[in-house]
Amino acid sequence: MKEYFVLAFKNLKRRGLRSWLTLLGIFIGIASVVALIGLGAALKDTVNAQFGISSTDLITIQAGGLNNYGPPGSGAVNPLTKKDLEEIKKLSLVDIALGRNIEIMRTKFNKKTVYAYYVTIPDDDIKKNVYEFEELKIKEGRFIETGDNNVILLGNDFLNKDKNGFDKSIKPGDKLNVQGKNLTVVGIIEKKGSFTIDQSIMIQEKTLKEILDNQDNLDIIIAKVKSREDMDLAKTDIEKLLRNRRNVKEGEEDFEVSTPETALATINQIIVGVQIFIVIIASISIIVGSIGIANTMYASVLERKKEIGTMKAIGARNENIFWQFFVEAGFLGFIGGILGIIGGIVVSYIGVQSLNSFLGTSTSISMNWVLFFLVLLGSFFIGSISGILPAMRAAKLNPVEALKE
Repeated sequence: MKEYFVLAFKNLKRRGLRSWLTLLGIFIGIASVVALIGLGAALKDTVNAQFGISSTDLITIQAGGLNNYGPPGSGAVNPLTKKDLEEIKKLSLVDIALGRNIEIMRTKFNKKTVYAYYVTIPDDDIKKNVYEFEELKIKEGRFIETGDNNVILLGNDFLNKDKNGFDKSIKPGDKLNVQGKNLTVVGIIEKKGSFTIDQSIMIQEKTLKEILDNQDNLDIIIAKVKSREDMDLAKTDIEKLLRNRRNVKEGEEDFEVSTPETALATINQIIVGVQIFIVIIASISIIVGSIGIANTMYASVLERKKEIGTMKAIGARNENIFWQFFVEAGFLGFIGGILGIIGGIVVSYIGVQSLNSFLGTSTSISMNWVLFFLVLLGSFFIGSISGILPAMRAAKLNPVEALKE
């Protein structure tokens, strides 16, 4: 078997350009599959990160469902209230629940005015749960602490003068004029790769109430369940509670209760659809490549009739001839698979780095070496199958007629 592979390598090397052109179809197909493997998981992680989905035991509740424009719950006819929050806290499966408001407010700094997103955090010690839920870390300065007054915590994009709209980087200690009220920046959050965090400003509930006096209603409620296994049961309990409180029937809800898995279900379905489409395209390329291998091997049989005749004249049996051409075809597929894997990894790396650069995320590609091994095995198998008919034809050649030609 070793000699078959040595002969296969020499014959492919001898054919030069034709061998490389034959590999092209297999290379493109395998590279597409490998790139899909590397980019698929990274793309999902990036999309999830953009919406701040990290913890798997959080339930999000908002009024009006997910079809409203603007901040969650904005424009809702029947908004969530603090009483709703208190009742949700009493549910047996809920560990912690907190309410938050999201507002767009006029902000002045460096003689520039922008309209920024402000997200409330609780005034009491429960604010620490917000930092934990969103896995926040401080880049500069510190978090907002209990007892602070008229302070704000900025997302990472406000460090960048090209992104914050003020043409000047903001640092801890700087003051921003928000709706006519001066607020002090106490800290800058480390980059999260999520526009909902990197481009928002955290503000105390009492401070927002002083500015807008709208703290009776809540835009969003976040509930942490006691056990991840109880996510669906807790979701059902919250829905039942709110239906009773808001006097609506099942199927006519004017609110939305979502888990991390369901919140991005539609987006992930689109990603899966794109993946399936790429697999179909890659499969077509692999089929074209296998046809190319078969064509090359047929041409090789015609060109090497004298060689085949000589081998048979000195004692080679039909099975020896068959195995030589069979292994040669498989070797073509195998090399195409190796090059395809290398090309796919390169494409994955470039794609993920470009995505990280564009969105400001830090996603890495996922390498499944077991799957890569199966891809290599499959490429050898495809090549071998493509070479069966040419190999059978070569094995059946009459040595006398082959030497005459």
